[in-house]
Amino acid sequence: MKKIEAIIKPFKLEDVKEALAAIGIDGITIAEASGYGRQKGHSELYRGAEYNVDFKPKIKMEIIVNDSDVEEVTSTIIESAKTDKMGDGKIFVSNISKIIRIRTGETDYEAI
Repeated sequence: MKKIEAIIKPFKLEDVKEALAAIGIDGITIAEASGYGRQKGHSELYRGAEYNVDFKPKIKMEIIVNDSDVEEVTSTIIESAKTDKMGDGKIFVSNISKIIRIRTGETDYEAI
């Protein structure tokens, strides 16, 4: 099993969610996040004063899938989240050694 973490732009969340649902992914955890990469923030003017905005708003998605589904899920996220502009995000894939559903005690794939 693998955990796919994707950092995406907030306005792309619905597109990604719909695309994942279309391929049968129905379990997603979402969290609001802030961060920056190569763009390192930007300056804005507010009431005549300039200030730096270091962190950009982002969405962090977490999805647990079988090893065989990783390529399909990651390519779906890329296709639906891509804007071809800096700050589109990142995808991280890591191993999951065990999953336990608290309510039933089911483990691993049955717990997804």
